[in-house]
Amino acid sequence: MSEMKIDIVTPFPEMMKGIFNESILKRAQEKGIVKITVWDLRDFTTDKHRTVDDYAYGGGPGMILKPEPIFIAMDAILKMNPGGDPKVIFMTPQGRTYNQGKAWEFTEEDHLIFLCGHYRGVDERVIEAWVTEEISIGDYIITGGELAAAVVVDSVVRLLPGVLGDFDSAEGDTFSSDHLDYPHYTRPAEFRGMKVPDVLLSGHHAKISLWREECARKRTAKKRPDLLKKRNLQMNKKID
Repeated sequence: MSEMKIDIVTPFPEMMKGIFNESILKRAQEKGIVKITVWDLRDFTTDKHRTVDDYAYGGGPGMILKPEPIFIAMDAILKMNPGGDPKVIFMTPQGRTYNQGKAWEFTEEDHLIFLCGHYRGVDERVIEAWVTEEISIGDYIITGGELAAAVVVDSVVRLLPGVLGDFDSAEGDTFSSDHLDYPHYTRPAEFRGMKVPDVLLSGHHAKISLWREECARKRTAKKRPDLLKKRNLQMNKKID
């Protein structure tokens, strides 16, 4: 698989740098699996004040991200990556709610471009001209799209082949299947009167596997019964 390219356009690039220079995201870039570039939207302004926002036509509260800097930024990114077909993602609370399935879909792309919304929103012409998908990480409002974009990038990159080692394997992650993960324990075997379940110390792998499956099922039923309901609906559709 060739190196995945991820570009992020934001008026606040400093918010992103620490996230992408640590842990798994840093290692993935060092391995040449992904190239993450953060673009400062203000570098594409044409006035001395480096203005990226303006008042909305028709009035109303809040400021709107101007179209010109974003269009110029997009032109520059595409000029550096000619001939491609990038997926342009706008992070917005109006978008489709993000999930693990969508993360897997994004791993099939060669080039992802994230536009980070801010203030009251973005000029609609940006969405009409450039955006191929609008994504939300949940039904709540945060200051801007930077943190949301970082969440999506992290969830995608860790799924790319070669990013995670054996100890970080994504195969058993919560939401990689139709149930939550089972409980985990490590040393010491007893801490402040709380003991690790005997089965995990038994060395009997078949019993451990069954215990984990049962715990995962019970935990899902207690914390996220909607996942089990969704699974049953999918099974019923297959039977029909």
